[in-house]
Parts: sequence; C-alpha cells; structure tokens
Amino acid sequence: MIRICYFGIYNPNYARNEVNIRGLRENGIEVVECHTDKKGFKKYPILFKKLWSLKDRYDVLFVGFHGHAVMPIAWIVAKMIHRKKIIFDALISVYDTNVFDRKKHSAVSLMALKYWFIDWLSCVLADRVLLDSASHCKYFEDTFHIRSGKFRTVFLGCNDKVMYPRPQKKENQNFLVHFHGTYIPLQGIPFIVRAAKLLENEDVVFNIIGKLATYREAIDLAKDLGISNINFIDYVPYDRLADYMANADVCLGLFGATDKAKRTAAFKIAEAMAMARPVITAETPAVKEFLLNRENALLCKIADERDLADKIIELKENKELREKIAQNGYNTYKEFLSPTAIGRELKNIIETLSQ
Repeated sequence: MIRICYFGIYNPNYARNEVNIRGLRENGIEVVECHTDKKGFKKYPILFKKLWSLKDRYDVLFVGFHGHAVMPIAWIVAKMIHRKKIIFDALISVYDTNVFDRKKHSAVSLMALKYWFIDWLSCVLADRVLLDSASHCKYFEDTFHIRSGKFRTVFLGCNDKVMYPRPQKKENQNFLVHFHGTYIPLQGIPFIVRAAKLLENEDVVFNIIGKLATYREAIDLAKDLGISNINFIDYVPYDRLADYMANADVCLGLFGATDKAKRTAAFKIAEAMAMARPVITAETPAVKEFLLNRENALLCKIADERDLADKIIELKENKELREKIAQNGYNTYKEFLSPTAIGRELKNIIETLSQ
C-alpha cells in the first residue's frame, strides 16, 4: 500500500483538502496527516519536527492547499533528507490572484515580484504540481517558465455526504436562481445583479449567499438599480447551504471578466452538479474541459448580463432541458468530480510518480 503524508498549514475542512484526503483513502491510499494551525514563523519549526519524525511512515509527500509558504520546509525535509517525492497541490497562483485578479498590487511592484517568486519557487521544488484545469497548467508553464511535465490537472470536487440530490421544497412559485460565493472579481457578482434587474418582471427571484470586501458594493448596485428580486444572504453553514441549493430551480457558476475566471472552475459548479441542480456558468476554456453546453450545463457569454438573463429564461420555460442538464450534470459529477473519482485520479498520479 502506498503511504502519503498530507502536509502543511492546510485547512482540513476546506473542500479541496477534504475531498483529496477522503478520495485517497477510498482508493486504498494510506494517508498520514502532518499539519499545524500555527501562524507566522512558529509554523516552520513545528512542521520541520513533525515531518522529520515521519521518515519511515510515508512514501510520497503531498503538500495540501494552501501550501506555497511551506514548500521550502517540505523540500528540505522530504526531498533532501528523507529522499521522497513531493506533490504540490498549488490550485491557484498567488501572483495572478493578488496582482491581476484582485488587483491588490501593481504588476510592476516589488510585491508582484515577491508573489511571482513564491509561485515559481513552489513549483520548482515539487516533482508534480496539481491545478484545477489544463488552462491553468498552461498559464503556469508560460508565466513561471516551468516545464510542462510537472503539471497535472485534478478537477474541483465536493463533499457528497453534504451535497447530494434531495427533494425541492419551495415556498412559492417564483423561479428561484441560486448563487453562493465570495464577492471577488472572478465571480462576476455585478453581472448577476444586472441580470436580475432584467428579469424582475419575469417571476424570477435570486438568492445571493456570501459576504466579502465588495459585498457592500453589490448591495449598493442593487439599490441604485432599484432591484427588488434579490435576497442578499450572509454566509450560512455548509449543510444549510445545501438546503438553499436544493430549493433552487437553477444554480449559477462564474461570470467575471478576469483572465483567472477563464482558467478556473469553481466548487459551486461541482456542488450544484452533486445535488442534481441545473447549472448556468460562463463559457470558458476551463469549464469546457468537463462541461458540454446544453448537455450537462447551460453556458453563456462571459461578463454578459443580457445573455445570462436569456439563459435563465430559457431554463425557466424549458423544463425538459432543465431536467436533462440536471441529470447529466449529476452523472458527470459521479464520474469525474466525486471524492472517489478525484482520489482515483490522484492515485494514478502518485503511482506514476513512484515508478
């Protein structure tokens, strides 16, 4: 049996890590967790000591997300001392996220150079780097000048013990559109708000769940437009989120105009598919790697509220298409995005690396 040390400062309850760990175990991989919640410099000696003591208890080190900061420790102990291979689940580029997507720093600033270096070094130190799409892998190859052989695509999944099909229990006859997530640019909240305005006389109601820095801006936009068919809801527990999704007629994915939005998928898409809810999301290279328009999802133009509104009306008026997309989406989830399916792909990557 192959033994994995799942390593780092990762949150074990975060969907990516939870699915990875469970999926590996379901596919016969022994997982030993080596983790700390400590912040700042304290985390480094703690992780060094913990990993040092596990020398004979693992075959491959798996650095969980978010693990960029601990890759040097992983490399020193696992690679140089224990002589083990390292898999790094990068998932995102900290350079792209902070500089271009969230625009926290100028592209010609020292902070931008710092983030670029963090991404580059993390990838250089790993034997394999995992990302959520082939589009993302190509971005890393081109931006950080890393050889393509290091990268592997592992789709985003979700916990099907929480997200699973259940009966719809709506309180009224309005067509209910669901979205949840943070208010970061790639999510495209302004386009959802404007689509709601276009549909306010069509018996369509939106639930938008979540809260972050631009939450106030979204509410102000809705007020400025005089929108009455959006319910803004703060964060809710994960199991309660599933109840909201179950009652929806359609769930929404990503619509932002950023380059990152074109290269990544979203947990919310996998979650809707796991619950057999029809999904509408922007047509991007990343989602087209596992979604087929009008088969397991309905794709719309990116950053286009008019097209999003049109697609919502189409599903509202076409129950047959709605049910077809929901069932096919659920089948796709079971085959490619469930913990078992993700774990099977990870096992293949690990076995190939170990040869």
